[in-house]
Amino acid sequence: MSTTTVQAGNAEIYSPLKVLKHPDFRILATGETPAPTANIAAFYNPAHEIHLVEKPKPKPGPGQVLLHVRATGICGSDVHFWQHGRIGDSMVVTDECGSGHESAGEVVEVGEGVTQWKVGDRVAIEAGVPCSQPSCDACRTGRYNACPDVVFFSTPPFHGTLTRWHLHPAQWLHRLPDNVSFEEGSLCEPLAVALAGIERAGLRLGDPVLICGAGPIGLVSLLSARAGGAEPIVITDLFQNRLDFAKQLVPGVRTVLIKRGSTPKEQAEEIKAAAGGALKLAMECTGVESSVHTAVHSMQFGGKVFIIGVGKNEQVFPFMHLSANEIDVSFQYRYANQYPKAIRLVAGGLIDVKPLVTHRFKLEDAVSAFHVAADPAQGAIKVQIQD
Repeated sequence: MSTTTVQAGNAEIYSPLKVLKHPDFRILATGETPAPTANIAAFYNPAHEIHLVEKPKPKPGPGQVLLHVRATGICGSDVHFWQHGRIGDSMVVTDECGSGHESAGEVVEVGEGVTQWKVGDRVAIEAGVPCSQPSCDACRTGRYNACPDVVFFSTPPFHGTLTRWHLHPAQWLHRLPDNVSFEEGSLCEPLAVALAGIERAGLRLGDPVLICGAGPIGLVSLLSARAGGAEPIVITDLFQNRLDFAKQLVPGVRTVLIKRGSTPKEQAEEIKAAAGGALKLAMECTGVESSVHTAVHSMQFGGKVFIIGVGKNEQVFPFMHLSANEIDVSFQYRYANQYPKAIRLVAGGLIDVKPLVTHRFKLEDAVSAFHVAADPAQGAIKVQIQD
């Protein structure tokens, strides 16, 4: 009698229930000091609580690597899942869920069949793990960010990488050169977002570029656009301190403060005056409707507004202005094939992400880190948790 072996998919292998139903899983009491080797993590839940949990230390299976996560950045999506419980209709917090997807770490154990990694290797962790099956059009054609069966760590229901010990497929790790720190390795995740935008937007040497929003993604987009030869670059934000930070990061950037109460057309005139004319490309990093309008009215004939930011489900765009000026509007969903490029650019000194980290916390203080990241008054650009 013949038998057929059915290989478990990633969703089953990394099922959150394996953690949530494990007898060692528990939520730590406020103020409780965990053991130094405990596998603690920062979790949020449908009640919009953020707290530390203790969970079992996993054992790597075939093709897997156990990592000591050494650095993790807090992303705006992490804060959004905590405070709002959802992003859109498909990403909803329905149970305790682990945060974090901007991580780098060190190999501590390898599973059966893993030959490319050894204990002590330093790696950046690509958090989106697609199915990689030949039957998947997205994976087969290299656009694996569209894989319908992706496990993206920290996107509900899958637990994230903001933990001490994390289990990851060996194929979705990227080696860090000796001159790239764990901190920089974790920043390769937001850098991958910006690089995907730069690539898909088709930025060329000497293009005049507008960047809307001077948050972390806007700032890594600024660094990427400068490395790609954009000139001039104008960056906008509602907060002067963020524009000042952008100016320190890239002294040649031109800044425009968005004034509450001004119309998008009025703001666009300020932007064009700062640039010395209409711009060819906008990297829209806020997802805010009024900012998209401002970007549209800042473009030259035949320009492009490339939207990286996420916003409300339905928005109104200036349709006839777009049409009469042949302005293209494009969008981005996560990234694909960007991590090796990000690491090369950081290692080669073309992009310096180190100044982006403004606040650092120990893993045991992850809850405090989240509160700093969520409070604009704290002036944080990128909050990192290090272990």
